[in-house]
Amino acid sequence: MSISRRDALKLTGAATILAGTTLVAKEEQKKESFKAPIPPKTNPRIVVVGGGWSGLSVAKYSKKESSNADVILVEQRTQFISCPMSNLWLVDKVDLEYLTHDYLEAARENNYTFFNAAAIDVDKKNKILHTTNGDIEYDYLVLAPGIEYDYSCWTDDVVLERRLRQEYPAAFMPGSEHLTLKTKIKNFKGGNFIMTVPGGNYRCLPAPYERACMVADYFKHKKLDAKVILLDENNNVTIKEQGFLTAMRELYKDYLSYHPNSKIEEIDLDNKKVTTEFEEFEFEDASFYPYVRGGKILEVVGVAKDTVYNKLEGNIDYISYEAKGEKDIFISGDASPMGFSKSGNTSNTEGQYVAKIIANRIKKNLPIKWISPVTICFSAVSIYPEHAIFIHSEYAYDKKKNSFGFATPITSENWRGKDGLENAKGLYSWANSMFIDMFKK
Repeated sequence: MSISRRDALKLTGAATILAGTTLVAKEEQKKESFKAPIPPKTNPRIVVVGGGWSGLSVAKYSKKESSNADVILVEQRTQFISCPMSNLWLVDKVDLEYLTHDYLEAARENNYTFFNAAAIDVDKKNKILHTTNGDIEYDYLVLAPGIEYDYSCWTDDVVLERRLRQEYPAAFMPGSEHLTLKTKIKNFKGGNFIMTVPGGNYRCLPAPYERACMVADYFKHKKLDAKVILLDENNNVTIKEQGFLTAMRELYKDYLSYHPNSKIEEIDLDNKKVTTEFEEFEFEDASFYPYVRGGKILEVVGVAKDTVYNKLEGNIDYISYEAKGEKDIFISGDASPMGFSKSGNTSNTEGQYVAKIIANRIKKNLPIKWISPVTICFSAVSIYPEHAIFIHSEYAYDKKKNSFGFATPITSENWRGKDGLENAKGLYSWANSMFIDMFKK
């Protein structure tokens, strides 16, 4: 499967919107405020910023829980491209159409409003969201902006950061960087291909290991003299350890080299060398995944804080998801600060819970009991043939550690034989059901 011109236009178009958002926002801020072209508010209005897995879920379930509410989803992209399942697109196992979905369809199906704009700021006193396409009054505001990259873990040199973003993108936010990475993989002729796993609570814990396996399998299938060098800042595989490590040893001994405790100290792009505390690695090509932080809108609005995991995540009450000191502003999804896996299923279930919290407030009912998010995660370990591993878990609060952790996880880490084949089927069934949940009634 080659990269079609249509695929390129889809992905680069999405990236252009994202890249231009800051500049557009600054220009709009210079202009006088104007009202967004939407009907005036007559019922309680819930405005959701961010059309990722959590924002879509908040919008859908807010309308389900509060049928008389006016629900508006504000998103700067014109179409949804899924990060979950994109590793399979990188190696030609699914089409881009499989990952791409229609925001307008989701809004029509679930009776809310999709408003295509970028959020600029919030007038918290008067409850007004400022966007690039006008001001929106709200009664309840949900910020679900997802992640942004934090390259300060490696450098404060803006030239190097720009080169890392453009020449060696992480490709853990959907858009043009995915297309760049796919082109790199397909055009790779041989040698070392470096990938990295960041520290902290990064987006989708198993995804970098899954991606390394997918690319190693692709190189193996193409019979290239090539090797994935996976530099992991953590002291071991962060999740599904047994499944990934056995796959690396048994399937990709000659195509994948895993290096834990490999905190990067220097990246020399001119000489194509990476230096860690103990080793130096040369590379022909690479994809560098840095730390992550909460979306910058949290910082602009003043509802962010540095956490033990990452910079500038949402400063929220852990039970209500409400921003501390800011009534009726909620933060959901990957930008939230708890130790939950920053994954699609987790964000989806968080979004459903936040919708219940807001509906309860509208109806003036007693507070509802805390509901744990649910992490259901399938990870492919091979594509020739397709095998996968699996984890399902909820979360519990550990008072001694003062943090949340997995509670009674169920795993299936045997990727061999029938178990692996069934998990691979489950991977597609899970994705199909999640797309239906977010975009259909």
